Amino acid sequence: MKQVLNILIPVAIGTLTLGSCKPKYKDPDTSAGEMNTARFVMIGGSHTAGYMDDALYYNGQQYSIANMISMQLQKVGSGAFNQPYMSDASVGISASGMARFKLGYKTDCLGVTSLSPVRLAPSGDVSALGANVYNAGQPFGNFGIPGMTVTAVNVSSYGSANPFFGRMSSSGTASVLGDATVSDPTCFALFIGIEDMLPFVQGGAKNGSMTNTTTFGLAYEQIVMSLTANGAKGVVSLIPDITEMPYFTTIPYNGLNLTPDKVTALNNIYNPIGISFQEGPNGFMIEDPGAGAFNVRHMEPGELVLLSTPLDSVKCNSMGSVFPFRDEFVLTHAELTEIRNQIAEYNALITSIAYSYNLALAKPNEIVKKLQTGITYNGVAMSAKFVSGGAYSLDGIHFNPRGNAIIANEFIRALNSKYEAKIPSVNAINYPSIIFP
Repeated sequence: MKQVLNILIPVAIGTLTLGSCKPKYKDPDTSAGEMNTARFVMIGGSHTAGYMDDALYYNGQQYSIANMISMQLQKVGSGAFNQPYMSDASVGISASGMARFKLGYKTDCLGVTSLSPVRLAPSGDVSALGANVYNAGQPFGNFGIPGMTVTAVNVSSYGSANPFFGRMSSSGTASVLGDATVSDPTCFALFIGIEDMLPFVQGGAKNGSMTNTTTFGLAYEQIVMSLTANGAKGVVSLIPDITEMPYFTTIPYNGLNLTPDKVTALNNIYNPIGISFQEGPNGFMIEDPGAGAFNVRHMEPGELVLLSTPLDSVKCNSMGSVFPFRDEFVLTHAELTEIRNQIAEYNALITSIAYSYNLALAKPNEIVKKLQTGITYNGVAMSAKFVSGGAYSLDGIHFNPRGNAIIANEFIRALNSKYEAKIPSVNAINYPSIIFP
């Protein structure tokens, strides 16, 4: 018996020793650094609002960039953050009055059924835009307004021009900036400027224009002056190149794939004006006023076909071949140069303002660019590929919840770097991507 005890005792002592060395879990350090995060507001356009799948709807708002940033700021002292929620039963409402997209099955003109974005209902929740949800006792923190340009932020009675603000405004004469600053915010985020060009770019650079650079700069600085007037610190954001988003990159320029009989038919039409076709991929035919006497030509590498292109007409009615694409469905090299130069000018102004007002500078444009070739986040691959890439929603312009989390982390990174803060990042993998039926 004594011999048995001599064996067991050392084992027991060893077990106690190992147990006493087991490391204890320690919560990561968190800190607001040089910021006072008590009252946070974020001003922006549709990307800030939680607009996704081409609509404003409840679940999208829950996963808004603004709300994600706020949830992390609450871990370092920020207060409650209110959003102008749609009803959770709503089908959503788009800028054109349509319901949100879902992923469903659609049969094309050739009788082929495949997964495709389809509307959740025949029409959107128009009534939601006529019901004001403002509550004086719970001021909003998310001032992401779909369709809002930089120049509109400080416009009185803006709700009468934009019902997305009208439904949340404090009065009929209110401005977004006035309502956003009434709570005396102590920190802020600004993600605005995309809508200053989006309608023009989304329309194939055919109608309208982008906000003039000088006008843009003056309006942007006015917003920053108001937000920082009482000493608030914050982050401003560069504008991504929206032409790198799936809405513009999904349909290849040379998607005109021809069989020998179609090559012959098209060559009979176009050879007399010096244009020829070959078997296999060809550049789509487009209208171009600068393309010789007949104003038509093949698309060239680097030019873009928009997702608004009616693909049934391409498949079954010779659009893009016998009948060239109209300008509203494409972006040519000249148009892309104009757009990208404008983005560069906007971003130069934003960078200068960030420096002048000693603010953090977020760079989601770098993330959008990286998504072109793909990124890996916590072992999960994400890219700008439409539907399956995992970062964008079904409208091809706005991010899905997981993509919003990636962008929110860029704002948090900028705040941490600038103000020596330790705001925890968002775990993007905890958020959904596209839901397949």
